[in-house]
Amino acid sequence: AIGTPTIAAVSGYAFGGGCELALACDMIVCDEKTRFGQPEITLGIIPGGGGTQRLTRAIGKQRAMEYVLTGRRWDAKTAERWGLVNKVVGKGAWLTEAIELARIVAERPPLALRLAKRAVLAAQETNLAEGLRAERALFDEAMATEDRVEGMNAFLEKREPRFQGR
Repeated sequence: AIGTPTIAAVSGYAFGGGCELALACDMIVCDEKTRFGQPEITLGIIPGGGGTQRLTRAIGKQRAMEYVLTGRRWDAKTAERWGLVNKVVGKGAWLTEAIELARIVAERPPLALRLAKRAVLAAQETNLAEGLRAERALFDEAMATEDRVEGMNAFLEKREPRFQGR
């Protein structure tokens, strides 16, 4: 997995591999006209780029079965309601919104971002007990960084932190 957080900015159709690419990202921003789908079944094949696995984890088994087995598509508002996308914006605003989200994320301490991403992914990839152990170990790693000291000092001094990635 990529250690740096990833954001998919989607406009138009995200079918098959396009949908799988978006699902592989950590966050998804799309415009209101975007449509998603895994239509491979209509071609006599199945999704081969992680679509069955990521879609099921994102929207649940029953919904994933329906859409993978029928090849039906779903719209942006449905994807947002299911929690599949983070934000749906008006036509033409999808890239601006994704860049703004990326800007906010980029302001955060880089080591903590990587650790937080690993902790969230552990929730999907392990059972609860293992996930909690992983989170605690990652928390301990974050507590040992210079960025943690800077972040807490900046908070106490009521100033913006200057994270160095250490």
